[in-house]
Amino acid sequence: MAQGEGAPSKADSESQLIARAQRGEEEAFAALFEIHKRRVYSLCLRMTADPAEAEDLSQEAFLQLFRKISTFRGESAFSTWLHRLVVNVVLMHLRKKGVQKISLDEVDNSQAEPVKREYGDDDRRLLGSVDRITLNNVIEELPPGYRAIFVLHDVEGYEHNEIARIMDCSVGNSKSQLHKARLKLREALRRDQKRLVRTGPPGRSN
Repeated sequence: MAQGEGAPSKADSESQLIARAQRGEEEAFAALFEIHKRRVYSLCLRMTADPAEAEDLSQEAFLQLFRKISTFRGESAFSTWLHRLVVNVVLMHLRKKGVQKISLDEVDNSQAEPVKREYGDDDRRLLGSVDRITLNNVIEELPPGYRAIFVLHDVEGYEHNEIARIMDCSVGNSKSQLHKARLKLREALRRDQKRLVRTGPPGRSN
């Protein structure tokens, strides 16, 4: 059925749900949960690589949302505000586990070769040449700070200015961390591909 001319847009209806949830209406909050639960879980899963942890952190994120939704002022998109809350929940969890968070201002001097400014096409070709399982495995190897920005940009599709708001960093730092994450991914993918060439695909008999 075609949407009538007077029907509210998705943004309008979500804005109404947010306003109602801010007034304490449980049905409105439940509706927001249904709208965003899959993407929140996906974000938690990609950042932790652990389904059980992702489930727990998704629940914690929505508990935080329930407590803090009254502070949402509409200065950014609700999804951006929510994802910033989710990222903070996940990074706090990782810090409690003893995983060192990469500072977004930290200078990485571990690269043996100079950082090349042109990086885009090579990364897309490389990432397109591996299956999803392999890519997910190497994403798991990234330090939490790198992983968060890579997931937000290359998986979730956020622009650097949006990531800067979510991660509370500068646009320049977001771009720098993404580039470093891609370099580490390239290195890990090439290592895995070399190992595959030496050993052959799993299950192959000689």
